[in-house]
Amino acid sequence: MKKSSEKFTLTGHAGTMECLLDMPDSAPRGVALVAHPHPLYGGTMDNKVAVTLARTFVSLGYAAARFNFRGVGASSGVHDEGLGETDDMLIMFEHMQQKFPSLPIALSGFSFGTFVQARLQQRLAAEGRPAERLVLVGTAAGKWPVPDVPADTILIHGEVDDTITLTQVLDWARPQDIPVIVIPGADHFFHRKLGHIKNLVIQLWRREGDPAS
Repeated sequence: MKKSSEKFTLTGHAGTMECLLDMPDSAPRGVALVAHPHPLYGGTMDNKVAVTLARTFVSLGYAAARFNFRGVGASSGVHDEGLGETDDMLIMFEHMQQKFPSLPIALSGFSFGTFVQARLQQRLAAEGRPAERLVLVGTAAGKWPVPDVPADTILIHGEVDDTITLTQVLDWARPQDIPVIVIPGADHFFHRKLGHIKNLVIQLWRREGDPAS
């Protein structure tokens, strides 16, 4: 674990949430919450795509927070099909709001984590406090009822993903008229393609003070 990383715990509705906060070298300009893939299929906050997303946001000057979903690692509880996981992500969101009260909060996730983050954004928007922006990788469309997402959401998918097919994601994104960025040759876990995720997000993220595109 890097010196700029801090382990901590929160209390969720099912008990302990095992968490990790990665900090940039200077004062953060935002906070990013990262959600990992499906807990019942080996998903943890140390998943390579989740770690890539956290490191990407740190390189953008964000503090990146993630936690193990229920029943994973030292987190209490059992898998709750994304419902309780969304409740827990809201607890993380509100904790980060208190810790960094003046900073925007972005949501990011991989696979099952995209379902959790899209649900959280839907809830936050209904309450009039939406997250700054979403980054969804391997969006779980067709696997779970992923809600519609904002038009500026960054959607990244692998061309040869056979867990969540590109067709499923395009069918979900098409009615929303949101572009999907396809990484040629990438499978569901983006083996040997993780650098593309980082580069794409960095290129597409609007930095504070940058002119609007």
